Amino acid sequence: MRNGPATFVIVHGAWAGSWAWTRVADRLTANGHRVIAPTLSGLGERSHLAGCGIDLTTHVNDIVGEFRWKDLDRVVLVGHSYGGFVITGVAEQMAERIASIVYVDAFVPADGQSFVESAESFTGPTVPPPPSAAGDYFDEADRAWVDSKATPQPTATFTERLRVTGAYLRIPKRVFVQATGWDGFTDTVNRLRGDPGWTIHEVACGHDIPIDRPEELAAILEASI
Repeated sequence: MRNGPATFVIVHGAWAGSWAWTRVADRLTANGHRVIAPTLSGLGERSHLAGCGIDLTTHVNDIVGEFRWKDLDRVVLVGHSYGGFVITGVAEQMAERIASIVYVDAFVPADGQSFVESAESFTGPTVPPPPSAAGDYFDEADRAWVDSKATPQPTATFTERLRVTGAYLRIPKRVFVQATGWDGFTDTVNRLRGDPGWTIHEVACGHDIPIDRPEELAAILEASI
């Protein structure tokens, strides 16, 4: 490997869990890297906690705890989609321990931004996963698998506004990975392209890059060390 083994901390997206990154994590581990990809509180195998007052701060603290209790340093911090909120919040506390931050088709939030700016349609403590559609994944079996694993997301993780001072901008390497088959972050990418502090990668697939293109994504992450 070009830059030697690294420690990756990976944050999955909304309604998901560590299961969504298994294909990428297995490839990185096989190449000698250390991979920590926890499931956020209230989701996946921790969905039994969904009614326990979980908010965005809880998810940020989930990952900060990994840094503190496992003495992590020189980390490649990765977040997918909603996970962009989480890793940006983690950078506020752990920037000095992060060597690279990688947004995988993810939000790069501004100060005071939340996942949803209007919560009028939210009537309960959790938000059910949105229905998938044919063509969302290369393989329809993958779509069925994702649908079977997705769990409701604690509502407060979507509505809490994130405090952002710009700490993530102090991290030496900043990377954005764009899914060209989904246009959800086109404006973000266009803005970042004009900043020499960012490296942009394009992957030809839908939004769920870790499932559709695990080998290509693993290679991008290794190049981000």
